[in-house]
Amino acid sequence: AWDVVKGSPNIIISIHDQGVDVEHPDLKANIWTNLAELNGVAGVDDDANGYTDDIHGWNFDKNSGSIDPEPHGTHVAGTVAAVNNNNIGVAGVAGGSGNNDGSKIMSTQTLGGGSFEESYIYAADNGAVISQNSWGYTSPGNFDESIKDAIDYFIAEAGDYVNSPMKGGIVIFAAGNSN
Repeated sequence: AWDVVKGSPNIIISIHDQGVDVEHPDLKANIWTNLAELNGVAGVDDDANGYTDDIHGWNFDKNSGSIDPEPHGTHVAGTVAAVNNNNIGVAGVAGGSGNNDGSKIMSTQTLGGGSFEESYIYAADNGAVISQNSWGYTSPGNFDESIKDAIDYFIAEAGDYVNSPMKGGIVIFAAGNSN
């Protein structure tokens, strides 16, 4: 597969998990950045998306643009898009070739009790086209219908912007470590 493509900076992958360490040396080059907020005024919702200072995603656990670096979210982000060929850490599946051509990671921090539903809507509305999830349910059929509705929203609405790499989103779940 890497002979075809190693990643692409126009592909944004939302990580619905713990917070991603956006300063991690093996991830930093592949972290999604909301330029309107980065270059805007602190404390102001510069892009008018309803989230103030959401520079690298949103912390749904604390309702804040400040992402808390946590081990599981960072690990998952590394598997997805750690920078390749940099002699640091691991090789990400979509981390690029080491020439600033990796896919971008958007942190949607949710595993501390934040809103999973809002995280899918935020990701779709802010450019993500792939949603990565390393969490699950232990019983089939035992899930919140509102989360399914939010996932369906992501699948239908992600990529609805000019020059999008695709129309509609893909939601990926890990198999899990139990049951």
